[in-house]
Amino acid sequence: MGAVDGCRATGDDGSGPAGRIPEPTGRIPEPAVRTDGSAGRIQLRAAASRFTAYGKDLLRGEWLRIVVEPAREFRRRGVPGVALGILAVLAVIVVHELIRTRTGAVAIRLTGEVRGDLPLPLVLLRTPVSLVLTDPGLPVWAGLPKLFLALALAELVLGRTRTLLIACATSLAGTLGARVMIALGHGPLGLPPETAHVLDTGPSAAVAGLFAYLAVVRRAPVLALLTTAVIVVPSVLRPNLAGREHLLAVGLALVLGVAASVRSRQPGGESAAAVAG
Repeated sequence: MGAVDGCRATGDDGSGPAGRIPEPTGRIPEPAVRTDGSAGRIQLRAAASRFTAYGKDLLRGEWLRIVVEPAREFRRRGVPGVALGILAVLAVIVVHELIRTRTGAVAIRLTGEVRGDLPLPLVLLRTPVSLVLTDPGLPVWAGLPKLFLALALAELVLGRTRTLLIACATSLAGTLGARVMIALGHGPLGLPPETAHVLDTGPSAAVAGLFAYLAVVRRAPVLALLTTAVIVVPSVLRPNLAGREHLLAVGLALVLGVAASVRSRQPGGESAAAVAG
């Protein structure tokens, strides 16, 4: 009893010094930090997952805009919807066969041969025929699929009038720009004077311009990247007349495409669907 009374007198219940219970400090225990690099790997996997999802959405959207929607338009309009592509391919084949004959070669030379040393009015008159006149020294069949695809896709997406305008504008930009470069002569922006005697014909500049224009107005970065890789990179690595014309054609097409995209987003502007129709 004395011991008990002593505890009561002093307040000592045996739980600590002087009988006081330690008060909580209010601190929350910190979680253990893992130092084995697993947190970094988790972040990398999350970033890779987001990037993969973004890439899939990008490719899916481009597939719809560049392949699925034009295919639906083709089913709706039928063969007349790609008439420009068919006519251009047939014209290239006919001209290629004509130029292999003596009479045909003279006629095609007088109506479609374009060079940098010809007067500008004559160049402008010969431009329509020069678009379907390929270099006789090059295989004609290799370029026909690209020509048909560019014109057919553009006609389905843009309509016939705009396709013709873009093709002619980009081709003329290459031809006229090449004349300026020839006038500049040797230099980073010029071309050797002897380039003026090189035959400057074919639809390749128009094809490059159409693909670049479509890549912008249809928001197709993959198509834009392919256009840049196939056309621009060789032109930079190996400067020549055709390469410089392709660069000019693509440059003008990109500017026109951006202008059309900005106009379509303005109130009352043309939508992409309206352009396609």
